[in-house]
Amino acid sequence: MDLRIHDIQSRQILDSRGNPTVETTVILKNGTAGIASVPSGASTGTFEAHELRDGGRAFGGKGVLNAVKNVEGTIKRALKGISADKQRLIDGLMCDLDGTDTKANLGANAILSVSLACAKAAAFSYRLPLFRYIGGTSANVIPMPMMNILNGGKHAPNKLDIQEFMIIPVSAQTVFDSVQMGAEVYASLGKILKQNGYDTAIGDEGGYAPQADSAEEALELICEAIKNAGYQPKNDICIALDVAAGEWYNGSEYKLPKADVKMTRIQLLEYYMKLVSEYPIISIEDPFGEDDYIGFSEITKRMKSVQIVGDDLFVTNPDRIRKGIECGCSTAVLIKPNQIGTLSETIDAVITAKSGGLKTILSHRSGDTEDTAVADIAVGLNSGQIKIGAPARGERTCKYNRLIRIEQMLR
Repeated sequence: MDLRIHDIQSRQILDSRGNPTVETTVILKNGTAGIASVPSGASTGTFEAHELRDGGRAFGGKGVLNAVKNVEGTIKRALKGISADKQRLIDGLMCDLDGTDTKANLGANAILSVSLACAKAAAFSYRLPLFRYIGGTSANVIPMPMMNILNGGKHAPNKLDIQEFMIIPVSAQTVFDSVQMGAEVYASLGKILKQNGYDTAIGDEGGYAPQADSAEEALELICEAIKNAGYQPKNDICIALDVAAGEWYNGSEYKLPKADVKMTRIQLLEYYMKLVSEYPIISIEDPFGEDDYIGFSEITKRMKSVQIVGDDLFVTNPDRIRKGIECGCSTAVLIKPNQIGTLSETIDAVITAKSGGLKTILSHRSGDTEDTAVADIAVGLNSGQIKIGAPARGERTCKYNRLIRIEQMLR
């Protein structure tokens, strides 16, 4: 069985926002091929690995032809003949070729597409599902989904400053139960919005984007949708928030751009505590800015019953995760492979987080594709939680469906 890389082909495809992204096929000497495409975020952390875009007129400057050229040129020349199952060697070589901490020369989008395609090609060669190839026989935890059903912030043209309002089906016994519960609440929310004259436009991640005036109004709508779908808020379904407060922070205070309201760190913390006391919120992501370690540490100390998640704070970077552990900045880490740029570094980020007692949540991006690798990575690394988006639209449902299939394999 010859796993040596024979050819690497890359191309521009479109993501769920209609923007170009990189897709790569790695073909092995044995004829096996692995294909991977890379998502893109709208609300991105300053410290994320560099997404290489072309500039110019095509696609408003968002083309990725230079990243594609890097794959088919520099990267292909370096990797041809290397066995695809040498994941750390492959990822290390690409990082060395790039020569920057942020993968600014070759582009993290170029590098990740090759990294994941190699893993898929190797997994197929061994006749293993990707999750089993990544995690071996210890890969056996199906993650709990966090479903973004109502959008605000940069994901939606409405008045809501909080970016994501998610539901977590805590009483579900299987991932299929979770998907069913989420789909029913999502449908219920759509009916409620129509009946009450709200706009039923859809945000970037498939959630509704109604013209609600406040977070409280959005939370009331979600609680009503949960009840109308036949479930109990808190006992059956809880709520998670992705605040994306880094978009509000100017280094000294927080300004909510849509509400045009300024808050100090303490005032913002008190606001979160008020929301948690009134609604079944059990997780808050990025409640403060990406450099506001004091804010993160304080909310983690004060809210023992709520999961505090760092995304822009950590950007899937093991070094930043270690710093956050030392500062007591969160109880969980969001893991996005394209924030760091290789599968090996993604695995290292999960290992680092778990070694510090932090939970891990594998995550999609707002501009996503039909690639389902994030579901396999979540299971392969026993992450326990996953963010995929609303249980609607093909680029989201393909990942839920992949989890359903994996769950059946594990029975």
